[in-house]
Amino acid sequence: MKPRELIGEAEVPGGPPLRLVRHDNAFIIMLDRNELMSSRMSGSEKALAIMTCQRLGARPAPRLLIGGYGMGFTLRAALAELGRDARLVVAELVPGIIEWARGPMQAMTQGCLDDHRVELRIGDVGAEIAAGRQSYDAILLDVDNGPDGLTRPANDGLYSVQGLASAHAALKPGGVLAVWSASPDRAFTQRLKHMGFRVEEVKVRARENGKGPMHTIWFATAP
Repeated sequence: MKPRELIGEAEVPGGPPLRLVRHDNAFIIMLDRNELMSSRMSGSEKALAIMTCQRLGARPAPRLLIGGYGMGFTLRAALAELGRDARLVVAELVPGIIEWARGPMQAMTQGCLDDHRVELRIGDVGAEIAAGRQSYDAILLDVDNGPDGLTRPANDGLYSVQGLASAHAALKPGGVLAVWSASPDRAFTQRLKHMGFRVEEVKVRARENGKGPMHTIWFATAP
């Protein structure tokens, strides 16, 4: 078995650093010994975007907020689904992740960050949500490991009652809050319903070929 090659480290505000490693032809972003994401497993991240866009339908000039660039699978899938009048704001907390996207992972990035529909903002997606008032047709969150976070304690606020109230206020009527998670979370489902969302919980395989771990996506529609 080929050894893993360390490509670089990236500082996380309020949390331990991330490491980018390469194994064979795959890239892996790690936190300590945990694999947060891998270029071999992109199915559920793409599904987050594709299934959100399906639920939005043919809205004119939709505006989306994507929390967490990661490896860009969700962003690229959304761009493929949406027309030229769409606008996508990408909030990424860790500058090093964007440096990796424009550096060692440039071929995989496919220029998505330079698409005219994309606005990149380095910072906490929670602040972007709080600043919006009926601003977005959809908010897509692939932050940390889901409601049960690993990377930094501050991420938990996104999934709290206060965080969900902020997301609710930032969505347009009928807008969709889509949340990716590595595992189910019954308490989070109940919080979404308590906040007045219409909730659909979907199970999606990690790999596009229908294999790999089962991940969870919540689609919470605002009234």
